Amino acid sequence: MTRFLARAAAQLSTLGAGMALAAIAMSTAVAQTWPSKPVTLVVPWPAGGPSDFVARQIQNDTQKALGQTLIVENIGGVGGALGVQKMLAGNDGHTALLGSPLELIIPPLTLATVKYKPTDLRMVAQLVKAPLVLVARKDLPANSIDELLQLAAERKAAGKPLAVANTGPGSMFHLVAEKFAQQTGIELLHIPYKGSAPAMGDLMGGQVDLMFTIFAGPVPGTIADGKLKAMGMATARPLPKFPQIAALAAHPKLAGFEFDSWAGIQVPRSTPDDAANRLNKALYEAMSNPQTRQSFESVGNLVVAPMSLAELERTYQAEIARYQAIARSINLQPQQ
Repeated sequence: MTRFLARAAAQLSTLGAGMALAAIAMSTAVAQTWPSKPVTLVVPWPAGGPSDFVARQIQNDTQKALGQTLIVENIGGVGGALGVQKMLAGNDGHTALLGSPLELIIPPLTLATVKYKPTDLRMVAQLVKAPLVLVARKDLPANSIDELLQLAAERKAAGKPLAVANTGPGSMFHLVAEKFAQQTGIELLHIPYKGSAPAMGDLMGGQVDLMFTIFAGPVPGTIADGKLKAMGMATARPLPKFPQIAALAAHPKLAGFEFDSWAGIQVPRSTPDDAANRLNKALYEAMSNPQTRQSFESVGNLVVAPMSLAELERTYQAEIARYQAIARSINLQPQQ
């Protein structure tokens, strides 16, 4: 009887091992057969913008790694939400999205017409990011965060709070400025604009006092030319290339105040893990090209180290939670 049980256990063990190997083989086969046709990468903004730049930089190397053509499709409108909705509505298993907090997380908080949730998607790669920086008009009489807080207190007492520009109610720059005011205890007058360009124009013209913006593109040069004053970076430590700009999160009142804008690749939540892993590997293979990395870094982007799907999920969920928490704290309601 003992020998019989031993033989049975051995047979079950062998069968189990065989089933496990078969499952691995099947999983590998699925991964190898996807993609079976060209893949479309939706960019939810018009051609020529920062998001489109990211997509075009990775296009050639990604399609080589996938063994299929990668088609970049620009679908702009509704602050990026239109592209997200169209991607989700018509997805055929071979469509992905180049997204950021601006399109994935913010619109559902601010627009009642947006029907998707951030969790309807999953991130399969985070490619680049750039920290946010707090900039001021060049003649603002403050040169440090402590001086800024003192000036804000004086302006509040005089009934003329500092004016901070943003790109609309509920925009990322609005929420970050609200968080800054909450943590420091100051009062700010929020001035909405239809985009970053007119907001920056009025800031440089002295019409508003402050603005949070992305430290990339023309912003570092504008600061270097003295057209704007950098009050601090929304990071824990100063950037190695810009040690003169203070890290906001290092201030006693701003612990944990770290914000950046990132660009990543998302797919519908229903996408099988094998396909998601295949795309993950292809994208990070594309990002390993030294010329591609140099192209991103030359305009101020930081290239993100490769992450697994599990790490990406934790990162994405944390981003969703932090912006939703800020929105709740100011009682932000979606507008029709």
